[in-house]
Amino acid sequence: MSTYSLLIILGSGIVTWLPRIIPFLLVRKLQLPDVVIRFLSYVPICILTALFVQNLFTVKQGEFPSFNLEYCIAAVPTIIVAILTRNLMWIVIAGMSSMALIRYFII
Repeated sequence: MSTYSLLIILGSGIVTWLPRIIPFLLVRKLQLPDVVIRFLSYVPICILTALFVQNLFTVKQGEFPSFNLEYCIAAVPTIIVAILTRNLMWIVIAGMSSMALIRYFII
């Protein structure tokens, strides 16, 4: 591996790491208002929902979005587990297991 490649990898790691760490360092000493804390509590839910819904559709240029059938089928037991348990670990396990079973038996 060349020095150039190593520097590129390290630089990419630093550039990826800094935006994730700097907010924690800046906010650590501050007392945020309750409104901001309540708003920030919804951010993970919004991000996960956006990622979840994005995978349910297949988008092709110039066509109406269509459902990705295997993801839609895997979403059903995952949503049921989410409603019943409200435990992120079980939700992830249910989603991964559902997807594995679908891919093993259907595809």
